[in-house]
Amino acid sequence: MATEHPPRLRGLNLGGWLSQIDAIQGKDPEKFPGIDKHIETFITAADFANVAQWGFDHVRVPIDSCLFFTDNEKPINSRLVNIDRAVALSKQHELKIILDLHECPGHDFADAANAANSPVQRLFSGDDTCLKKTEKIWACLAERYGSNEHILFESLNEPVAPTAAIWNTVKDRLCREIRRHAPKSTVITGPNMWNRPSAFGELTPFDDDNVVYSVHFYEPLLFTHQFAPWLNEPEMKVVRTYPSDYGPESARKNGLALSKGIWDRGRLAEELAPVDAFGKKYGVSIICDEFGVYAPVELGAQLRWYDDLLSVLMDMGIGFSYWNYKNLDFGIISAGERLHEALPQYDNAERINHSVLDVLRKY
Repeated sequence: MATEHPPRLRGLNLGGWLSQIDAIQGKDPEKFPGIDKHIETFITAADFANVAQWGFDHVRVPIDSCLFFTDNEKPINSRLVNIDRAVALSKQHELKIILDLHECPGHDFADAANAANSPVQRLFSGDDTCLKKTEKIWACLAERYGSNEHILFESLNEPVAPTAAIWNTVKDRLCREIRRHAPKSTVITGPNMWNRPSAFGELTPFDDDNVVYSVHFYEPLLFTHQFAPWLNEPEMKVVRTYPSDYGPESARKNGLALSKGIWDRGRLAEELAPVDAFGKKYGVSIICDEFGVYAPVELGAQLRWYDDLLSVLMDMGIGFSYWNYKNLDFGIISAGERLHEALPQYDNAERINHSVLDVLRKY
């Protein structure tokens, strides 16, 4: 394992550009210009310039494979030129770029999260069909972009396999395929169950010296996602602040603990302790490459949560990619989201949430 760590990564996600376009369309369907026009216009050179001018060092670009490959894993070159553009613009603005496979054949993190009795996603079913398809997609992407020194490849966003052992096997195959075609590039991978901190105890490291491990952090969900319209549980429809005590009874579906007890900076550090322990045990770098609070949550409480979380991450030497640069209910910029058009943090000509941006820039 690596013993010398690169500098902490500090950046922003460009979600909703080359992934989750249906969610963008759903915000304002009458004005949605179509998939290809959206991809061409949603993120431009000016946005890469913003990220660089704000002092960040990278962008994480989620990619849905179905937008860029046919059912037979043939590249759709008219769409891939937009990934080419992202790679070129990041280099132009001296930013690293993480290409994150957000959805792939047989795996959709959102479907796994929302189904009450979710079946095993086909990527993890024991039938190699979807895994072989995903390996072909990675072979194409890694070969096409692997010669770029500023690029990092993230094996899969938020895997949800039935067991950690199944994910560890799939993870190693995906990482090996990336490494086969991009021998010098940094690979990013993380644990099962949506890259949660608690899953690090069952994660096996990939046997390679140039790997960064990812964690996602939205805890406590009762605070960060309160009143989010895609979560219908009654406990999500309660106004909550941070720091606070959410009591003894809160529980997440799928039988996993959620949000009970006192939440403050100490609790955030406690939740992230398995991640810190993994990094120290194997001498590897960690990045928290998704975290955020639903935009309508009371801003002062948001800022306290961000300040505490980012200070814990900094103390642990963990980098970050904030979710999200633009729109998708978490954006530093909110444009065309009618649900959020009256929020005070966006009451400026550029629709920039300067309060959250300033906290991020501190760390």
